[in-house]
Amino acid sequence: MCWNPLGAKPVDDKVFADLIQPVFQQSCVKCHGRDGKVKGKVNLLKLEGVKELVSDLERLESIIDVLDEHEMPPEKEPDLKPEIRNQLVMELRRILNTGAASGKGYAPTPIRRMNRFQYNNAVMDLLKLKVVVFPLPEKMMRDRSGYFRPETGKMPKEVVVSSRQLGKSALIEPRLAGVGPFPQDLRAEHGYDNRGDHLSLSPMLMEAFFKLGRRIVQSPNFDKRFVGIWQEFFVPPGKTAQLDKEVRRRLETFLGRAFRRPAEKDVLDRYAGHVTVQIKAGKSFTEAMKEVVSAVLASPHFLYLYDKPAGAGKIEPLNGYELASRLSFFLWGSIPDDKLLELAGRGQLNEAKVLEGQVKRMLLDRKLKRFCDSFPSQWLQLERIISSVPDEKIYKEFYYSPPNYRTSMDMMMEPLLLFETVLIEDRSILEFIDSDYTYRTPRLRKWHGEPTKERLGGPITLHFRRQPVSDKRHGGMITNAAVMTMTSGPSETKPITRGAWIAGVIFNDPPDPPPADVPPLRKEEGETVKTLTLRERFASHRERADCAGCHEQLDPLGFVLENFDPVGRWRDQYENGREVDSSGTLFRKYEFKDIVEFKEAVLAEKDRFTRAFAEHLLAFALGREVTPADSPALDAVVARGIAADYRLKALIHGVTQSGPFVSKPMGISQKTASSGEPKPVIKGE
Repeated sequence: MCWNPLGAKPVDDKVFADLIQPVFQQSCVKCHGRDGKVKGKVNLLKLEGVKELVSDLERLESIIDVLDEHEMPPEKEPDLKPEIRNQLVMELRRILNTGAASGKGYAPTPIRRMNRFQYNNAVMDLLKLKVVVFPLPEKMMRDRSGYFRPETGKMPKEVVVSSRQLGKSALIEPRLAGVGPFPQDLRAEHGYDNRGDHLSLSPMLMEAFFKLGRRIVQSPNFDKRFVGIWQEFFVPPGKTAQLDKEVRRRLETFLGRAFRRPAEKDVLDRYAGHVTVQIKAGKSFTEAMKEVVSAVLASPHFLYLYDKPAGAGKIEPLNGYELASRLSFFLWGSIPDDKLLELAGRGQLNEAKVLEGQVKRMLLDRKLKRFCDSFPSQWLQLERIISSVPDEKIYKEFYYSPPNYRTSMDMMMEPLLLFETVLIEDRSILEFIDSDYTYRTPRLRKWHGEPTKERLGGPITLHFRRQPVSDKRHGGMITNAAVMTMTSGPSETKPITRGAWIAGVIFNDPPDPPPADVPPLRKEEGETVKTLTLRERFASHRERADCAGCHEQLDPLGFVLENFDPVGRWRDQYENGREVDSSGTLFRKYEFKDIVEFKEAVLAEKDRFTRAFAEHLLAFALGREVTPADSPALDAVVARGIAADYRLKALIHGVTQSGPFVSKPMGISQKTASSGEPKPVIKGE
């Protein structure tokens, strides 16, 4: 790929006339403008200069993508010379960055509530709970041996983990008795479960939050044993203290933490007055304070993540408190701690060196486990393994006693442990493509045909050991058994599903949905079909004009994984004795004959993978889709990562100091947000 450093020379219409327009005329307008033929609704004949190009940044970004990924010109048309293509992509990207930099700001972000995972963490941190609020099945992997210690910079050789996803109630962590969760917030398609446009708050859900806050403070074990702020907040003050002043003092601190900024006087007056009224009505001090806590937990000030938008046509920095919240919800999935709020209050958090220092501190805090509990499983789409049910007759060893436990429990934790290792040890993200180590249980070692004399172990806790990987067919995320299993059917692989996974996860270029009338793949129609390979059976789909484009993109990505059967084990032949053909071409310039050469081809495009991963990371950090306006900032993040040998922490630092992250959004989406700031609410007032 050709990266354009920020600050490069400006682009004028001479570049368009000398380079861009001639290429369009020679290789593109045949399908995009000439004789009224406009494929994809893109008419390149109407583009007469740079002004027309930057008038639609999304269109321009699409043009760059198809050129950069060698999708255009089509395979049947004469190809561009490599030097022409590289120069064209570089100049178009420069134009895109120039257009983005002269825009009116970053994409609008709607007011959005916390998702379920964030709510649980925020309540735990606010009250310093020693138990979780409610069960969280979305947490795929739980630390059972205390291995997660980022401050050490090292992952241990052996770890013990468990998962409730595929396990039983015995695996539920200690929690508040009698408190049930609200419905899980699902991951957005090609996105994450913290997307602002997916986190609305219906009247029914608002009522559920009122009830939830009350159930939390009324839980039988909501007491001094499990509530860390019990002594400082719920215990009545001494006789010498002035009750009204003490209530206000305690509430001022508590509301500042809950609302992530100092409470305004009228807000503090309302909550303090509510406590006073309750005590005068005969309630104990402790019960009155519980009542106000339940109200705070249902307040929009607590539930909503909200940044005041920038003025029209301006790019303005977040204030310190807004930046503190954005940081903490990105890396800790929760509210800011006292240190972040203190720096925000002093106006220092926005300083580049202070910000970098705080990110370093946060990356060494054990609350970073929450980032690992949320981002990697969603990036890899691992929730799909939960519904994977290989045929019990064909793959009976996949299931083990007690009934309904599956080897997928072990499978799905292997890539998560790899992610945590790369993060804690600050290793290169290229290890996500190919690593020379992994973590496996005895069951996984046996699954992959490795010798092991250890007991396979039961389903409650899983013992993983770090081991070297010398076989290049394994290592990294792409060939992980969990990915292979969740992208297969009960009895056979799904190359297109696997290809779509690689396109979306590894290259952040998910395909469009297939046409509605695509016929199902023939399975067994006479003796002839039984002798075909899966690649040969897909030939009829590739012949359809409306399917050919996607098959050209996805087939090489999917069929390269055909040596892995529906449960992720290596095979050289199909059941009918035919040899597996996993050869193909990546981006129409890297020919490969097997998965090893495919990984080498991906690593040859390591900058492309780095940009795709950085885009995933930025989307998660912002809680919205990445848009063309973010392109210059994204390039800077990637450049920082490349300069640091592709290390994950460098990319995280790049994201947290990027323009979109530290700046106010352009405005509030009117479709999903109310006007104005959220107002505090006390139930019953």
